[in-house]
Amino acid sequence: MVMIRLARGGSKKRPFYYITIADRRESRNGKFIERIGFFNPLARGAEERLRLDMDRVEYWLKQGAQASARVKSLIKAYRKDVGAVDAEAEEAVA
Repeated sequence: MVMIRLARGGSKKRPFYYITIADRRESRNGKFIERIGFFNPLARGAEERLRLDMDRVEYWLKQGAQASARVKSLIKAYRKDVGAVDAEAEEAVA
C-alpha cells in the first residue's frame, strides 16, 4: 500500500521533515516514490514552516494512497492557511 508520510531530515536536535509518497513496507527514510513537500517544525521568523504540492496530494489520494495521521493534520492546516491567503488576495484586488 502507498502512504503519504514524513521522512526525517535535518541534524541532531534540529528536525526537518520531507513529505513523501512511499510504499508502506519501506523504512521511514528509505526509498520513496515522490517528494511532495516539506515540514519545518522549528521555523522561526520569515522561514517557511510548511509547503505542499496540493495537486500531487490530491492525485495520490485519488489513487488510493493513505496519509499518516500527522500528514492528515498538516494537509488540513495547509488548506486552512492557503484559504486565508486566497481571501486576503481577493480583498486586495477588490
